Amino acid sequence: VSWHLIGHLQRNKVRYLRPALRLIHSLDSTRLAEEINRRVGEAGFRQPVLIEVNLVGEETKSGVSPAEVRSLAEHVLELPHLELQGLMAMPPYSEDPQASRPHFRQLAGLAEELRASGFPAQSMQHLSMGMSGDFEVAVEEGATFVRLGTVLFGPRVPRE
Repeated sequence: VSWHLIGHLQRNKVRYLRPALRLIHSLDSTRLAEEINRRVGEAGFRQPVLIEVNLVGEETKSGVSPAEVRSLAEHVLELPHLELQGLMAMPPYSEDPQASRPHFRQLAGLAEELRASGFPAQSMQHLSMGMSGDFEVAVEEGATFVRLGTVLFGPRVPRE
């Protein structure tokens, strides 16, 4: 079993991280990066991470803006207990899977820009993008991880 954390991680929950966690898909700030680095360093392991990018500035989503990706990536590469492996994004919801394509291309383009400017290839090896409704388009645009929930488990049951 390989565990991936795909949701928002609060700094006060970082102390619960364990070496069995294969990848954090949602690194979204230097403060969170520093806290993860400190805690996993104390525990004696390195933590692979993806930077979460908020491609269109949606207030309901976490992530850094496209303009902030380089700065956060450079910072993460300096932290000895973090291992940057790529980027993650969730495009705005749409019933039309093709509406996600430009956003997936944008994320892939950001990763390519970083590689072309000298970032180590392994630091941009993964793109986590696409969910049940648009994963085929995400794979066509270079996704290495997709997040499938509804297609596997059915729709969410509303809370009462």
